[in-house]
Amino acid sequence: MACSENMFFLIGLFMSGVLTCFGRRDLITTMPDRLDGLTGSCVQIPCSFDVPEQHKNTFKATIPTFGVWIKTHPDVHQYPGNVIFHSNGKVNRYQGKITGNMSQKNCTTVFFNVTTSYSDKYYFRIDGQPFRGTDPDKSVNIVVSDFPSSPIITVSGEVKEGTPVSLNCSAVAPCPEHPPELTWTLPTQFTTENQLQENPDQTISVLSTVTFTPSYLHHEKNITCTAVYPVGTSNKTAEHNMMLNVSFSPKDTSASISPYDPVLVGSYVNLTCSSTANPPVTNFTWFQISEGKTTQVASGQSYTLNVTGDGGLYFCEGRNSHGCGKSNEVQLAIKGKMGT
Repeated sequence: MACSENMFFLIGLFMSGVLTCFGRRDLITTMPDRLDGLTGSCVQIPCSFDVPEQHKNTFKATIPTFGVWIKTHPDVHQYPGNVIFHSNGKVNRYQGKITGNMSQKNCTTVFFNVTTSYSDKYYFRIDGQPFRGTDPDKSVNIVVSDFPSSPIITVSGEVKEGTPVSLNCSAVAPCPEHPPELTWTLPTQFTTENQLQENPDQTISVLSTVTFTPSYLHHEKNITCTAVYPVGTSNKTAEHNMMLNVSFSPKDTSASISPYDPVLVGSYVNLTCSSTANPPVTNFTWFQISEGKTTQVASGQSYTLNVTGDGGLYFCEGRNSHGCGKSNEVQLAIKGKMGT
């Protein structure tokens, strides 16, 4: 099309039919506030529209309706060069396609092979019948990057030893025809389930759910979700790393005595209890075994004992909200007793 013909077409776009005055909402569109695109891929804009009551009689669903996309500013009278796409094919600065059914007020559109220069605000306009109108109050901010945004890992509930848990990884799919593939790296065996999901704003994401049974050995281990986006003949990847926080009852509980060598009656010895737990141990308890009888003798992580008797065996227990762990038994040996 020659430059003069193109100009006449744009003038016709603005002037024929009902003239829309900038600042007055003659069209009501619904679309996301923001879309993140990937260089070389496509971007799908979920879009629908409605006509205000004062124009209900002018808009005819039975008459073919065209869709127009305007960049940066919605005032096509002042900025005619901002029109970047018209579904009748006469303006196609951006290669695109309206995939929605315009007669059903669905203006969902796909732009192909986007670049970082596409990053901007976009407004929608209808054209091609007695009523024409633009929504100046609603735009979608498209942000195109050379690299994909990282997926997001979320945890459903507490990660507790011995209890199956699900982790979710979500990655945006700005080009639903070529969604990303999600993979996991975990320090244990797992099962996965992947699916496309529609978000409240009608954008599309890929959701991957992994289910496994954690052990206390997995505490503070790293997990990774990787999103691989197909772009042309190559791939672009992004990942999210997260450290597992596994709740577990006390493990590796042990008791120690100092001095370890036989001691004299009347001297002091220190007994110390240690344990690994998440959350940390909140209560340590000491027990003595003497003549086959077990007796609770103290509480606290450390226990200082004035040696007055015949010695014996001691052990401790550590407890948190998930359970308890019992230590080994340590011998309190007294000089002059039992051959010492």
